[in-house]
Amino acid sequence: MKVAAVAYPMDFLESWAAYEGKLTQWVSEAAGAGADLLVFPEYGAMELATLAGRDVALDLEASLKAVSDRIPEADALHAKLAREFGVHILAASAPVFDPELGDRPVNRARFFAPNGDSVHQDKQIMTRFEREEWGVVAGGPLQLFDTALGKIGILICYDSEFPLLGRAMAEADLILVPSCTEALTGYSRVRIGSMARALENQCVTIMSSTVGICDWSEAVDANTGMGGIFGPPDTGFPATGVIAEGVLNQPGWTYAEVDLDRIALVRADGVVLNRRHWDDQTGRDVIAATRKLG
Repeated sequence: MKVAAVAYPMDFLESWAAYEGKLTQWVSEAAGAGADLLVFPEYGAMELATLAGRDVALDLEASLKAVSDRIPEADALHAKLAREFGVHILAASAPVFDPELGDRPVNRARFFAPNGDSVHQDKQIMTRFEREEWGVVAGGPLQLFDTALGKIGILICYDSEFPLLGRAMAEADLILVPSCTEALTGYSRVRIGSMARALENQCVTIMSSTVGICDWSEAVDANTGMGGIFGPPDTGFPATGVIAEGVLNQPGWTYAEVDLDRIALVRADGVVLNRRHWDDQTGRDVIAATRKLG
């Protein structure tokens, strides 16, 4: 299969038609390049807040509600595009007020199949900004999706930095990592987390990013990143673990060919077997004792 990870610039939108046209163009470009799976970034849907005006987009609380209100329309558009172009699409995540989960929004990524069907994955662990300033909360549990492209899991941005969340995806062939990071430090953390999850699960991770300046938002005002596709640095994969990577802060798609047979091979007969040997940790005293020296 061919996968596509985006470096996505958010825009101030003058109308819904402008958003529809923009998203159609991005999907059309990736599908035209032969991509089967398109991965949009975390909080890329925040540009929908601009449809309510600059004052709303600049207001942290008001922007949450404005975006959440637009998600049903956005989902209908993504489902239409998935059907039209015959692709799987991970939509840019968004704050969603879900009455079943309480009165605060969750950070939700929605995943669309070529027949228009959809599922969603909520972020598990909030960053300091999300929990201390924005009031975004953890949502529903981690899930694994069995698709025509293989078993797919989703770790939204900060979630990728936690190995036990990654281990919950041990059966995944692909782990999608949509991200939104302000500075190079944040981008680097998520990139390192994505590469670590590919290493320990012996799978492929696909990281997307928001890029550029958004002076209409206090939440996503500055964005640093690029697309990246990573695998274990082992049999059948690049020695660096980097299958493909974009150019920092340059908008566009990054593409890579992914072969599920290579994932199966490295898991069965790699030079090392990290995924299989994970449980060897439990037989050891994993809490290091402190000893005085000198």
